[in-house]
Amino acid sequence: MLKIAGATAGATVAGTALAAAPATAADGAFAHPGMLHTRADLHRMATQVKAGAEPYTAGFTRLTANRHAQSTWTANPQATVYRGSGTPENYATLYNDIHAAYQNALRWHVTGDTAHADTARDILNAWSARLTRLDGSADRFLASGLYGYQFANAAELVRGHDGFELARFQKMMLDVFHPLSEDFLAHHNGSYITNYWANWDLTNIASVLAIGILCDDRAKVDRAVEYFKHGAGMGSVKNAIPVVYADGLAEWVEAGRDQGHALLGVGLMGTICEMAWNQGIDLYGYDDSRFLKGAQYVAKWSLGGDVPYTSYTRKKGAPGIWSGSETASAAAAVDPAMARPIWAMIANHYTKRRGLDAPHLTKIAARFAPEGGGGDYGPNSGGYDQLGFGTLAFTRPRATAAEATASPTPTAGGSGTSPSGGASATPSSSASPLGGKGGDLAATGSSDLPAWTAATGVAALAGGFLLLRRRDRARRDTGE
Repeated sequence: MLKIAGATAGATVAGTALAAAPATAADGAFAHPGMLHTRADLHRMATQVKAGAEPYTAGFTRLTANRHAQSTWTANPQATVYRGSGTPENYATLYNDIHAAYQNALRWHVTGDTAHADTARDILNAWSARLTRLDGSADRFLASGLYGYQFANAAELVRGHDGFELARFQKMMLDVFHPLSEDFLAHHNGSYITNYWANWDLTNIASVLAIGILCDDRAKVDRAVEYFKHGAGMGSVKNAIPVVYADGLAEWVEAGRDQGHALLGVGLMGTICEMAWNQGIDLYGYDDSRFLKGAQYVAKWSLGGDVPYTSYTRKKGAPGIWSGSETASAAAAVDPAMARPIWAMIANHYTKRRGLDAPHLTKIAARFAPEGGGGDYGPNSGGYDQLGFGTLAFTRPRATAAEATASPTPTAGGSGTSPSGGASATPSSSASPLGGKGGDLAATGSSDLPAWTAATGVAALAGGFLLLRRRDRARRDTGE
């Protein structure tokens, strides 16, 4: 594996946009909670589950059935986490604990049961008291990215809860996760800029953005937004989605690689867009909704549809060490049963928040509903790359015409000290545009519930999407 170098080297991806002035996040204080979930989102989940409304109850059933969502979970923190190499290679301990913290925190917000809040808090406190280092091969950058954004999201849900050591947790994120994520975006492990596929950048953009929100650090949020728009690496939006076709679809560059990594990338880009939206920044709509076109492309292709692919050649290696090239000339073969919990969030944004037509997203979201989370998609790390539970968390009513054309408007304030559910909970103001009446799942028409009902229970839990390390692809995934 390549060693860290001190400067970015090599050629940029073809079609990289010229750097523009740094992006500016929404004015004013940060909204909390304000990453993947706002206070209004959490209240919607709680009230819909309490009312027995579908598909929220089906999504909540998946959450409560997951072993990570139990208040009996006990953390196993480590001082050093290794991924890719090192002794012991123990990163599974970290991602299992993160998902337990997130799932318990989400369950608390839906039910009001403080036992789950206490469990989430105890997991996060245990890690912030002990973790000092991420190490290993180049895969440590995947650890900083994937587990950085996930850890921050779990912490955001218990922000202000009794006994949560927020300042200490923020320090861990700033000292352990952020330096690696920023170093990767700046230097790409000393390699040529195209050596690492899009998902490497996207994990670390997500991490920098989430840490910036958690720590109320405007500069970090602006850095993530600027890289998303104009970064030189393969994860910036115009490099990850390099070709827009006349039919409204746009090529996802990793479709020429394999389906699993393409799905990972779409899920990560959606995560970035959702977190930014909840802070008043519209990346979903950036560059004429380029992400919508790329997500539609991957959805159609993943369901077995024919899609075009423009040949793409990338340079690999590192200056002064070795170099080579690789050409992808066609979209890879797919397994229509391959599942990742990524679609509900994206489909609901475009079809419900924005009222846009997205038939492929509608179809694939229904196909794999209700979505589960970490632990429901295989035992290895690829099954934990997304936090999941999108059917519960992101199903939303259709926006009115005025709401659908409004800019994202975060509402500052709120500590996350109490759940949004329970009989005594008071709805708080929205931290992002919410919809009007009707609707149960992301769709462009009015027959959402029948589509969801027909799809329930047929989603296959596929292991074929595991992200394999290059030097040992048969053993584990890395997102490389």
